[in-house]
Amino acid sequence: MATAPLQAVIFDLDGTLFDHDSSARAALRQWLPRLGAAVTDDLVDAWFAAEYRHFTAWQNGLVTFVGQRRGRLREFLPRLGHPVGTDDDLDRLFADYLTCYATTWARFGDVDAALAAVSRAGLATAVLTNGVDRQQLAKVRTIGLAGRVGPVFTAEALGAAKPHPSTYLTVCERLGTPAGSVLHVGDRHDLDVLAPRAAGLRAVHLDRTGLGPYDEPHRITSLDQLARYLPTGGRPSPDA
Repeated sequence: MATAPLQAVIFDLDGTLFDHDSSARAALRQWLPRLGAAVTDDLVDAWFAAEYRHFTAWQNGLVTFVGQRRGRLREFLPRLGHPVGTDDDLDRLFADYLTCYATTWARFGDVDAALAAVSRAGLATAVLTNGVDRQQLAKVRTIGLAGRVGPVFTAEALGAAKPHPSTYLTVCERLGTPAGSVLHVGDRHDLDVLAPRAAGLRAVHLDRTGLGPYDEPHRITSLDQLARYLPTGGRPSPDA
């Protein structure tokens, strides 16, 4: 199927450019002992499960951003035998976790080469992330990507979160680029591939964990493989 020339690449942030999982695991190794808990695989898995459930609730507009943080702790703290306490107590505990988290931020090792390839191809770039301005912009600065990835659009600033179609289309509009000429790249197949395609963009699934889906025709396991989808990569870009 013929497609319009590629003009821009939109990157997801967490799990795509920013190594959230490794950063969070390192933060838990600092934070859990402060609560008198040993770091175990079961506790780490429980933390990520609570994060997924409550963050998804925020994405769907069911709770506030602060509310999803409190919800995580209300679910998680009883596993430690730690009192849940008041909202103020929860906010202080989460602030302590965030202090640990912010010391561990890092970008993936394949980011620099991918951004260089996109730049050589003459394409515009942007970041679209489900998060709030303060934290996500701080991540971009801390991991050395400020000024290198184009404008950063957060769910907070846009007033909607992925997978709402308006998020992808607003970024295309701000870039001045038709949706069919934009490639979206991210690690979540639902949010970063299926939803942008439904909105008219092209999309590539960055499956860093190797969990599939394996029938996805435009699946890569590293950003090192992104060049095949760029104008200079020698292969056609994926259709919308």
